[in-house]
Amino acid sequence: MGDVGVLQRVPLGTTGIEIPELGVGVWQWGDASFWGYGREYGITEIRAAFEVCMARGLDFFDTAEVYGSGASERNLGDFVRAGGRPVVVASKFFPYPWRLRSPSILGAARASLQRLGLEKIDLYQIHWPYPPRSVETWMEGLAAAAGEGLIRAAGVSNYSVSQTRRAHAALARRGLPLASNQVRFSLLDRGPERSGLLEACRELKVTLIAYSPLAQGYLTGKYTRLHPMRGLRSARLGGPSYAQLDRLVGLLREIGSGHEGRTPAQVALNWVLCKGAVPIPGAKTAQQAEENAGAVGWRLTPDEVRALDTATA
Repeated sequence: MGDVGVLQRVPLGTTGIEIPELGVGVWQWGDASFWGYGREYGITEIRAAFEVCMARGLDFFDTAEVYGSGASERNLGDFVRAGGRPVVVASKFFPYPWRLRSPSILGAARASLQRLGLEKIDLYQIHWPYPPRSVETWMEGLAAAAGEGLIRAAGVSNYSVSQTRRAHAALARRGLPLASNQVRFSLLDRGPERSGLLEACRELKVTLIAYSPLAQGYLTGKYTRLHPMRGLRSARLGGPSYAQLDRLVGLLREIGSGHEGRTPAQVALNWVLCKGAVPIPGAKTAQQAEENAGAVGWRLTPDEVRALDTATA
């Protein structure tokens, strides 16, 4: 898998908060229906994953109130309190249609804090830009949450270029920077590059956080024509043809062999790092957490990045 190199820390927007260049998505730490928590793995495995992440300096954890109906927040909070070491915790507010006014963010943030057992959420994000409320309404709510000391930084998730610019402007009017936009971004989903979102975030000094940077497992080499992905994940993702996937994973292996035997997953994560985003792969086990950690401390060459760009064009 290659040795784990030196982990860099990077700014979270212009907030003054620093995070590791590689974070940890913890949707899996409590979600039964999509990920199989409680059936295929459980509390013992995710606690071990947490310990590996902390040992490797991967202390930026992203959760949400809807992950496992709050179970992800509760589990993460338990681990953080038991560990007694500083972490950076991100969570998300879900704009349900019955949450019509910006003050509903305050109640949701307090409920997340209670589940997490923390005094303040480091990064609080609007999970989706769903109607009927405007971008500006939810930015007003985030500013209020920051004003009440519930959150340290304000972010968004799944926002387009125009929505990101509106959110940035609305928060700026209240003296608050937009810290981040968390979107799906991987070799199999390069939408943020093609839409101009990656460049807009760079211009606005907004950190682009990449969720599903391994395409929920497709880029690990685990799934093939003979061993296809099944269940809700497969139905939701659609996914590439396995002929295409086999070619891409073959290229990832070839490139990884020139970097002390890095795995396809480590090369795929490093590609996201090279694009200037912060990937947040999930880790259900200690082994997955160790593999993720092997994505840092080295870099693909520009030629290797171009080769992967061409292969996924």
